[in-house]
Amino acid sequence: MPGTEAREWRLAAGLPAVAAAVVYGWAHWCFAGPDSPPTAVAWAGAVLLLVAACAGYVVAVGGSGGVFGGLLLAMGLLLTVAAADQAAARPESATCVVRGVDSSFQPSLGDGAPPAKTVYRLALDCPGGYPDELKDDQAVAESGQEVRVAYDPRRRVSPALAGTVSPWRAVVWAALLLALSTVIAGRRGAPERERQPQDRRRPR
Repeated sequence: MPGTEAREWRLAAGLPAVAAAVVYGWAHWCFAGPDSPPTAVAWAGAVLLLVAACAGYVVAVGGSGGVFGGLLLAMGLLLTVAAADQAAARPESATCVVRGVDSSFQPSLGDGAPPAKTVYRLALDCPGGYPDELKDDQAVAESGQEVRVAYDPRRRVSPALAGTVSPWRAVVWAALLLALSTVIAGRRGAPERERQPQDRRRPR
């Protein structure tokens, strides 16, 4: 494989893992760091990292594989941010009354993407006025019932039902999508690598 193509292939194949590590580090600092940046700066930095990683992947891989793998990479990085959010500490808790429950359906984006799900939004009345809503994949309570909610008083991460926050589902889905994007990048270099030994044996 020519040197330039070999470097591009290594860049594309290693980019998902490197991008996930950088994005998780940024998100963890924004969600849990002692001197985290303002919300606008945090989201702007996350978007910039995500766009840069996906654009670099598409350019390095090329073709339809680059586009499809870039989409998987983008979803994997978004789930990486979700994992950092769910792993962040929510040191305070409050008992809140549910004022109302709304639901919305989120379809799956295709093969390799997380499955379709229904998201429930609970409007809350909490002491002090915060948190004022809770989102969950299940209808954890009905209007008029009480729920125990864990939250970050600095409001850097979304509130969650106390005792139920776990990043592992997001981690598993992120790892799967990032692995698929790495496989797609790896297949880009495979034909050249397979032809190379034959070219060496070809009589001159």
